[in-house]
Amino acid sequence: MDKIDKLLLFLSKSKFRGSFHLNDKMKEYVKGKGIDKIKQDTKEIIIQRLKVKLPNDGKQTPMKQVHPTFIAQHATGCCCRGCLSRIHHINDDKVLTDEEINYITEVIIRWIKRQL
Repeated sequence: MDKIDKLLLFLSKSKFRGSFHLNDKMKEYVKGKGIDKIKQDTKEIIIQRLKVKLPNDGKQTPMKQVHPTFIAQHATGCCCRGCLSRIHHINDDKVLTDEEINYITEVIIRWIKRQL
């Protein structure tokens, strides 16, 4: 079990983080699009919404079933720069590096794969 697997197990036990799940429609969406497309979407969402700290930090990620990545962001603590700082120890005062973007994407994709 690596660092990400341990983190996902820990977060799944949280009352808030553990309450998020993909519904059947979202699971079908992932299967229909393919995990590579979902990974590409996820990376784009992270770059658009989290690469820099936005003025509306903490409110930029929808909580409703819009795209599986948004649900996964809440489940994994990758929904805003504040949560990234608290849960993943990624400084919220700087621009995300490519390495950090790839890490966040991997955390989200692993959570989505577990939901399938």
